[in-house]
Amino acid sequence: MAIGSKNLTPDELDKIEDSVLIEELKKAKEELFNLRFQSATGQLESHGRLRAVKRDIARIYTIIRERELGIRAVAAPAVVAAPKAKKAAAAAPAEEA
Repeated sequence: MAIGSKNLTPDELDKIEDSVLIEELKKAKEELFNLRFQSATGQLESHGRLRAVKRDIARIYTIIRERELGIRAVAAPAVVAAPKAKKAAAAAPAEEA
């Protein structure tokens, strides 16, 4: 995911789990700090980047808060089920009886 870009949409954020979302928030805050530092020292070339990163941070906070309130669905973790294990577990009690 690219922080500070137009690729960061709420639909894309919906697919991300909370833990990953928190990590992305930390990255965005670090980038904002660095951009502010560059701006203060006169080294910032793209001032629009500040605005984009601030908006991304706001989007992430919004998604997190909506999930807390139950407005937005929480991303379901990918669960891989082994069908062979279920069959073996079902066959084991039958053999005991």
